[in-house]
Amino acid sequence: MPIFNQSIRRKIVGIALGLIVLMLVTSILSMVMSSQVGVLLDELTSRYIPAYSHLARANVRSLERALALRRMVMIRMGSPSDEESYAARLRDFEALDRKFEEEAESARKLINAIIDDPRTQSDNAALARIDVRIETAVAELRRDLDEGNAKLLKQVEAKEMTEARGTLEQLDGLRDAFNRKVDAIRADMLAQVFFSTSQVISRQRQAIVVSGVVTLLAAIVGFAFALLVSSGITRPVRLLLAGAREVEAGRFDKSITVSTQDEIGELAAAFNRMTEQLRHNERIRETFGRYIDPKVVQGLIDRPEVAIDGERRVMTIMFCDMSGFTAMSEGMTPRGLVKVMNHYLTVMSAPVRSNRGIIDKYIGDAIMSYWGPPFVEEDEQALLAGVAAIEMADQMPALQRQLPDLLGIRAMPAPCDLRIGIATGEVLTGSIGSELMMSFTVMGDAVNLASRLEAVNKVYGTRILISQATAEAIGSRLELREIDRLAVAGQSAPQAIFEVMARAGALTGAQDSLRAHYAEGLAAYRARRFDEARAVFNAALEVVPGDGPSRTMLGRIAQFEASPPKEGWDGAWRLDSK
Repeated sequence: MPIFNQSIRRKIVGIALGLIVLMLVTSILSMVMSSQVGVLLDELTSRYIPAYSHLARANVRSLERALALRRMVMIRMGSPSDEESYAARLRDFEALDRKFEEEAESARKLINAIIDDPRTQSDNAALARIDVRIETAVAELRRDLDEGNAKLLKQVEAKEMTEARGTLEQLDGLRDAFNRKVDAIRADMLAQVFFSTSQVISRQRQAIVVSGVVTLLAAIVGFAFALLVSSGITRPVRLLLAGAREVEAGRFDKSITVSTQDEIGELAAAFNRMTEQLRHNERIRETFGRYIDPKVVQGLIDRPEVAIDGERRVMTIMFCDMSGFTAMSEGMTPRGLVKVMNHYLTVMSAPVRSNRGIIDKYIGDAIMSYWGPPFVEEDEQALLAGVAAIEMADQMPALQRQLPDLLGIRAMPAPCDLRIGIATGEVLTGSIGSELMMSFTVMGDAVNLASRLEAVNKVYGTRILISQATAEAIGSRLELREIDRLAVAGQSAPQAIFEVMARAGALTGAQDSLRAHYAEGLAAYRARRFDEARAVFNAALEVVPGDGPSRTMLGRIAQFEASPPKEGWDGAWRLDSK
């Protein structure tokens, strides 16, 4: 509709103008109806009632005229006759005679005025008959009275009293007959007065009813008009509100139908463009979320100064690598290798994500990830990293069974396993790179230590090794075993390293016995009681055959027997290579 294509201002002004027009129409109609009632009231008060009053006064004048005539006769019949009084009564008689005719003529003029007025509805036929009856009655009375009065006066002059009385009685009869005619005319005139009065009342009621109906219709039309226009305004607003709530909930597929061309229509179109841009940004975010962890992106959005300035924080770093990858990859096609690597990285990344870790990068078959503020609390980062490492190790048996199926072969050309190194310490977080490309990452000794610990697993035949700081942060919340005191390449001061064996309380009896024997053998080894240490490590191998750390320590003892350590040896082992 054209009205919905107008601006909101024009819509509101249009509603106001429409209501004003309806109000004016109602007022004009009420004024017209009231003016018609006024005309009827004016006719009733200035014509009907005065006409009736003139007829009543004509009747009275007739009686007064008859009385004046009697007085004239009585004066004339007196002895001696009083000529002055007679002349005065004669003048009164003639004056009353003129007034009688004037009253009758005034009544007729008013009746004819009612008949001639086209503005009012009246019973013109009945009024015309009344006019004729008044004219006839007055004419007959005038004719008969003129003759009777002349005759009476002659008889009175001639002193014929007996005849004068008879004539007077005849005149009284004529007057009574005239009075009856006038009474009948007055009755008919009164009926016309009542008819006019009823018309006035009817028109007044009609005016009230019509005004009320028109006012009600105007109110209904105005309300419907306002409701129609306002719904055209509020419906798009409700749609916008619903769309905004969808966007607030993270659903950007909500589009709004633009049904108007006003400001709200423009806002709806802008909203659709905004949601389209948000959908586009979300697709970009989902796409780059595969390259950059979404939590990093959100953290940089919340605190962009971190990316620019960098921060020093205590964080826990993990390096995960697949052992035997080089040998395994030599016999694979590029397509098969990519397929295996994608599956392997997907499986190993899931525990990191589920334990709120941040995957920093993939380096070939290696995964670098970290935990720390603002993504996790500082007191739980080491535990989450340890739990993620246990879950990753738990995935290896299934992964080892799946790899041949992925490649379409019966068995893998080389065995594969998992090596994980975890270290906790102060690192620098920030955007590192060049003007062409940046990467939000972590740098520091803890990163290097985690990388070295991942490689040290080859030395000890373990899967998960953690630094002393990480072990202290975990405490008894995981089952740990101290493996050795070690100074990796690049470090001068040795520190204890630990193996993550299982979740708290999840050790088997053999594992618990292994840990106890290994701790006893390690103490003897550090005290240079190599024979005792050899016996304990052998006992540990009897409990868990193939335990890598026990075999490593037995190899060390054999070396020390051939070349004993120097005096002041602190029981630590130093690695010169990475």
